[in-house]
Amino acid sequence: MKIFRAHEFTAPAAWGSQLLADFGDVTAKLHWTDQPYRWHVNTGAEVFTVLDGVVEMHSRDAGGTVTVTRLGPGEGVSVEPGDEHVAHPQGPARILVVERKDSE
Repeated sequence: MKIFRAHEFTAPAAWGSQLLADFGDVTAKLHWTDQPYRWHVNTGAEVFTVLDGVVEMHSRDAGGTVTVTRLGPGEGVSVEPGDEHVAHPQGPARILVVERKDSE
């Protein structure tokens, strides 16, 4: 059994992570960040849950329209394959991400 305390986790650089579980093709990771990620599309579905802090999730549709959703602790999104998105933390944040290993 691996104990983790999200509110205590930090990383030496933005989007640093701790592997919590490896399910073969899928991983669950705890991320720490204080910087935006980058626009990307995953190779499969993703579950993105804010554990600590506030994150603005930006998504872009095929027409280029951007939607911003503000997420606090205990809130998240389920990202479908092909959904273009980027996370913008509003200060330090800790995030649980479950996704395929070959996702960006």
